[in-house]
Amino acid sequence: MTIHTPQTEQPGHGLTVADAMDLCDYQIAHDSTVDQANDILRGAGVEYLLVRDHDGRCEGLVTRTGLQPFLSRSWYTERTAIGATAHQRGPFAWPTMGLALAAIAMRVKHLAFWPVVDEDGYILGVLTADRATGLLTTGLLAATAPTP
Repeated sequence: MTIHTPQTEQPGHGLTVADAMDLCDYQIAHDSTVDQANDILRGAGVEYLLVRDHDGRCEGLVTRTGLQPFLSRSWYTERTAIGATAHQRGPFAWPTMGLALAAIAMRVKHLAFWPVVDEDGYILGVLTADRATGLLTTGLLAATAPTP
């Protein structure tokens, strides 16, 4: 016998990561150096770069903050590959994942940015905590607004 429990409507129900993700224009190969990553981050004025492996699959995400320990010594930046740094690694979000669940996971893991990949691990985009929270809040406000 199968027992079905009633499900209550949750804020953001129906929204997925695909609804909130942004395309990521800035990526870097895992064998690129910290110096190269820093140049891209500074030149493009972005806070993060998605890291690809040699097959083009997502390996993780590197931020300016994560590179700071390596930037203090110039010879580190010239010789250290991004793949050797302590950067954010998987598991990653997928586009069909519920947005509310993704927001919870990001909050628990203290993530501001989370790569979104397809079933083969290729980069589709990035989910930001601010965008996820904003969409969920908007959905909650719309759900609790009085109807005329």
